[in-house]
Amino acid sequence: MEKILIEGGRKLNGKVQISGAKNSAVALVPAAILADSDVIIDGMPDISDVFILGKIIESIGGNVTLESENEFNQTIHIDPKNMTTKPLPNGYVKQLRASYYFMGAMLGKFKEAIIGLPGGCPLGPRPIDQHIKGFKALGAEVTNEQDLIHLKAKQLRGARIYLDVVSVGATINIMLAAVKAKGQTIIENAAKEPEIIDVATLLTNMGAKIKGVGTDVIRIEGVSTLDGCRHTIIPDRIEAGTYAILAAAQGEEVIIDNVIYEHLESLLAKLREMGVSVTESDEQILIRPSQTLKSVDIKTLVYPGFPTDLQQPFTTLLTKAQGTGIVTDTIYPARFKHVDELIRMNANIKVKGNSAIVSGPTQLKGTRVHATDLRASAALVIAGLMAHGTTELTGVHHVDRGYEHMTKKLLRLGANIWREQTDKAQVKHI
Repeated sequence: MEKILIEGGRKLNGKVQISGAKNSAVALVPAAILADSDVIIDGMPDISDVFILGKIIESIGGNVTLESENEFNQTIHIDPKNMTTKPLPNGYVKQLRASYYFMGAMLGKFKEAIIGLPGGCPLGPRPIDQHIKGFKALGAEVTNEQDLIHLKAKQLRGARIYLDVVSVGATINIMLAAVKAKGQTIIENAAKEPEIIDVATLLTNMGAKIKGVGTDVIRIEGVSTLDGCRHTIIPDRIEAGTYAILAAAQGEEVIIDNVIYEHLESLLAKLREMGVSVTESDEQILIRPSQTLKSVDIKTLVYPGFPTDLQQPFTTLLTKAQGTGIVTDTIYPARFKHVDELIRMNANIKVKGNSAIVSGPTQLKGTRVHATDLRASAALVIAGLMAHGTTELTGVHHVDRGYEHMTKKLLRLGANIWREQTDKAQVKHI
């Protein structure tokens, strides 16, 4: 096992290059198997989730190769021609939640999929009932045998599907199954996230007929075949937001490069409200922090609201702000496991229901902490950068699931951060 060590208190300066979107990548890779020939995706982030998805494709006969033009620009080649339908390997499936996208992709390609319940971050109940509802509406039979979900259809047929809750995963998964169904599929109350548009763009380039993506009603006309294509992934708005937050917390002048400003408006509005200087130009954002930060309240909402994936890093930032801020997570109410670790670092935070009350400013102090999930890991790295003394972070495999070369990028901004091997027995707090 590895741990990350951070010597806190250093001011950050310079430019950071944002990678391709993790939340797009984990859907684009399964989507590519719907093609009858090679799919090439540029700008793919070098993260463990992408590696695992590639291994799943190879386990069912596909061929996946990765090429790197430079350390932050990876191209993935996916050849689905020799793929067959068979149960997906449970070991890989349980390592990330986004493995469920193979349900829709394999159902669309083979009219059958056998897959275990997905894993990923332990963020409380995240049912896939809306996914199953959509598959059934398209004509699939769904059974659950020995913790394996078996999807099968003689023929998928277009249907009108209303999602009871706005769900990114269900919207994409139903879209993957519907693109080769007979007739028209209408998804109502669809999610609007940029990553959904990215997946739809790939499918359209492959020959799918999709309209209305980015609105709450998506219309899909089924086609019989899909061809390979080349696609460039969008920048990662969550990675960009994470670096904007750490720049506000510990930066002097930090340029965040390769961003789509509109994808970050809800976060940047809150940073400005706190007193942070935010300047946009072309595909860059310049962050200059204020000497005194003012506390604000945030509430996570579906896009274009404040992203739940930035709630945990933002909670860390609020420990430096004057006054009391309330963080409410309406998407994943259990997403506060990082709070106990921040309290170990001297933060003044109380959790009540689905809200965290953060009182500040408090000076964080370096200690040993453990990341329980992907975005908690980013929150604790930011805390380490802000803290007096040295912070030792375990559970760093979560960092590698969603942040490409994070330690390397922070070193270039002037942080003193490094990795060391650790014994598993040392992970427990003492």
